[in-house]
Formats: sequence, structure tokens, C-alpha cells
Amino acid sequence: MECILFLGMLASSLKLLFLPMYRSTDFEVHRNWLALTHNLSHHRWYYENTSEWTLDYPPFFAWFEYVLAQIAWYFDPGMLVVESLNYATEKTILFQRLSVILSDAVLLLGTYRCCCVLKSSENQNRKDMEYSALAILTLFNAGLILVDHIHFQYNGFLTGIFFISLAYILKGRVLWGSFWFAVLLNFKHIYLYVAPAYGIFLFRTYCLSSKSRGLRAVFSFSLWRFSQLATIVIGVFALSLAPFKDHLGQLLTRLFPFKRGLTHAYWAPNFWALYNFADKVLAMLAVKLKFLSPGQISASFSKGLVEEAEHAILPTPSPLATMIITVIFILPCLVDIWVWPKAISLEHSGNQFLRSVSFVSLTSFMFGWHVHEKAILMTILPLTILAVRGSRKDAEIFLFLQAVGHYSLFPLFFKPFEFVTRLCVIVVYTTLAFGFMKKLKQSNLLDYKGWNLPLLGCLETMYIYGLLLCEFYCSVLHRHLPFAKRFEFIPLMITSVYCAAGVSWSWIKLGHGILSDDSGHSHVDQVAAKTKKNDSKKGLRKLTTKLKTT
Repeated sequence: MECILFLGMLASSLKLLFLPMYRSTDFEVHRNWLALTHNLSHHRWYYENTSEWTLDYPPFFAWFEYVLAQIAWYFDPGMLVVESLNYATEKTILFQRLSVILSDAVLLLGTYRCCCVLKSSENQNRKDMEYSALAILTLFNAGLILVDHIHFQYNGFLTGIFFISLAYILKGRVLWGSFWFAVLLNFKHIYLYVAPAYGIFLFRTYCLSSKSRGLRAVFSFSLWRFSQLATIVIGVFALSLAPFKDHLGQLLTRLFPFKRGLTHAYWAPNFWALYNFADKVLAMLAVKLKFLSPGQISASFSKGLVEEAEHAILPTPSPLATMIITVIFILPCLVDIWVWPKAISLEHSGNQFLRSVSFVSLTSFMFGWHVHEKAILMTILPLTILAVRGSRKDAEIFLFLQAVGHYSLFPLFFKPFEFVTRLCVIVVYTTLAFGFMKKLKQSNLLDYKGWNLPLLGCLETMYIYGLLLCEFYCSVLHRHLPFAKRFEFIPLMITSVYCAAGVSWSWIKLGHGILSDDSGHSHVDQVAAKTKKNDSKKGLRKLTTKLKTT
């Protein structure tokens, strides 16, 4: 615990250095939420629209803002005036920055609980290394530092609750794990991304017998255990929604606004970035071949605006279509959880659960409607736990995805002053990640070839180096080209498309890992095969010894 506290204090000291840096519109979003929760009755919170940044988080987060507002009054009452749009005095900035840093105490607690479940080795030195690796790679996560303490959000606080839930489940305390996940959903509903993996895993491992397979498991259903789970989840949601029982329709409208378009202003690096890019290329070819006139091509997807738009050539997906596609791709993972809920131990079952959570989260990021680029952290962070306690392949996926995912956040920090900061944060974190994983997962520290990065193959290494070329063009070269002003969106498009290719590769590898040798059932088969092979060898040795004696 002393180690975690020291690292937490060190991380907080580092975050204090970012107090005067750039702030995104999210800073004004949360200031407005402080004001409206402080001044208005909770019955009006989800109706207030003086600012364009209306309240669109679940009730628990609204109450969190309400509590912060009571403290904010002592710093600067002016920030709590609803009509004071874009209010940003020095005291307001100081309070809001400090609120993020102090709320990271929850991240500290969640990290500590996850570190306590690292028991994959009897070697004390290895345990200490795993403990240190997970603590440092989580508390100093580059994405959390950039997004929370420069861009401005509360992802560290939410990740702490997420990690507390994961830690309880990894320790086999299912009810507490489900409680904290239900609480998390009522703080930020984006965690619905991982709800299918949670739901199937908890139901299969807690309400049904893990000894029964397939449909036979249905007959082992425990009504008492199911009632316990249901009571906890329903109870948390009832506590959250009861004060707004007369306004549920308005609340749902705010939480799920489907009129924002397929992609965000900056395309998140997912399948739809590749889809938009393909549509642009096909549209240009159509104009070249005179199948379309230039006036028929919409520029909406490359204007950097949040709005609904139509594709020129390819079909324009609807919210329902994206949901169906997402469900189709997560089904194999959910089936795998159902058929093989546990491997040979709680540890392997936990690794299977972490893989499933990471894969379902990444699939939702890949195919979801209006995905924000920051949502990639929902996959990188649980994957950090898996990389430390899982297999070498898990570490490979983590190393590659964290480099690509963190770099994909760069366009959020577009001012020259932040260029050096963001570069240093990413480079230092990536160096730490490769250093820890190289020591934890390689028996021979020199078992990689030449200029290849540790644990990564030739093509993956070349891709990572390609990020440097991408950054050079986007941050340095593009502005000096004659068409720079006419095609301002090109750097964003290059970053989105290039990173989307890397994220897609990680998604494929993670999915393959679940359904192949790294999944629970394959591990059981491997252990059985290995045992059978050892028995055969023993029998052969006995027979040979007997023949020699004869």
C-alpha cells in the first residue's frame, strides 16, 4: 500500500504541472453542470438548456457535480451562475483542475485492489515486478493524463470504479463486483459497451453450475443466486432513477441523442473512419469517371462538424444498423463465455473475463454509433491488467494498441504549446510499457530481432515507426504545402485512417486470442493433452526400463 500511495503522490505532483495548460470545451461543460445542479431543483436538471452543453450524463454523475458545486462556492461563486457562459477565472480553473486530481483517489484505490489480485507467480520478485508494472502503467497512463488533466474530464475517477468492480470479480466476489459495475453505469452510461460481457459472465459463473456445459447448464440454474444479482442491480438503478421517475423520457433523450451523426467531429480511429475514407475515395473516382458531378458530393464528413450527413457512394448506416453489426461481432465472444465459463482455475477464468471485457469494449468502439476517440481508453485500461497477469500474446496486443490508441488522441491537443508535452507523455509511457513487458514476458531479454520492438513482429514495429512519419506530416509538413488551407481536414483524416488500421489489427488479434489457444476451453484442452503426453512418456520410460532389466 505504501508503494501505491507514493506513486499516487508522485502522479498528483506531475498533474499539478498541467494546471495552466490548454482546456477543451469539456471544461465549460462541467462548469455549466456545476452551475445548474447548484441552482436548480433536480427535477429541472435534464431540461435546462441555457448553455449548448446540456447535462447528458446519468444521475449519479449529476449528484457528483452537485457535491462538487457545494465546495466550488468557496472558491468562486461566479462559476455557479448558469448564465455565466465560458466563465474561466483563475480560481475557477484552479478548482476544476484540483477536483479532477483529487477524484483520482478513486483510481488509486481501484489500482490498489487490482494489484492485490496479482498472484500468478510464486516468485516474490516477479510478484513485486507485476505489482509495480500495473501500478505505474495505470496511475501514469498517458491517455488519462492527456484527456483528464489537459483536455479536461473525469475518466480517472470512473476508471477507479471500473477497476474496483473488476478486482472484486477477479477475486471471485461476484456480488460486490456487480454492485460497483451497476454504480459505474449510473455515473457514465458509455460503460454499457462492456455490459454484455459482464452480464453473460456473471450469470454463467454465478447463477449456473460451471461443471455443466452447453444447454445442460440451464438445468443447474440457481434462482436464489439470480435473485441476489437482480436485487443488487435493480436496487442501484432504482436508487439512481427514483428522484427522476417523472422525467425518465427526458433523461433517456439526453443520454442517447441519436441525431449527432455516425462519426464525431474528429473521426474516431475505428471501422467507420475507414468506411468514410473509402466513400471519399469512391466519390472522387466517380467524379473523375463522370458518374457524379462535384456538386453531388457532400463534404460533411470532412468538415470537422458534429452533424448528420449522407455518404456519397456507400450506404449510410443508421444507429440500429451499427448496433446490429456490433452485436453480431460480439456474439462469438459471448458464446465462448457461456460454453466455457471457467478454465482450470480462478486465475485463468479471470484472464478469460478480462479478454472478453476488452474485446467487447473494443468491438463497441469499432462499430458503435458516434463513438468518441477518447473511448479507446476503455479498452486500453483493462487490457493493462490482462497484459501484466496474462500471456505474452496479451502483452503484445496491449503494447501495440496502447501506442496506436494514445497517439490517436493527439489531434485533441492542437496548440503548439501542447506539442512537446503530448509527445513527451506518450514517448515516456510507451518506453515504460515496453520495458516492463519485456522483463515480464520474455525469458530471454534479447529474443527479438534487430530493430524490432520487444514482443512485436516486423510489420507491427514498422507500423509503430510509421506513427512518427504520420506525426511529422500532420504537425510540421502539411502547413507548408500550397493546398493546406483548402484541405484543412487532411491531417485529421490521415491520423484517423492510419490509426484505424492499427486498432482494427488489434481487434482482430484480440478476437483471435479469445477463440484460439488463449481462451479458457483451449487452455483446458492443452492441459489435458499435455497431461496425456506426459503419462505416455512415463509409460514409455517404464517399458524401456523393464526391457533393459530383462
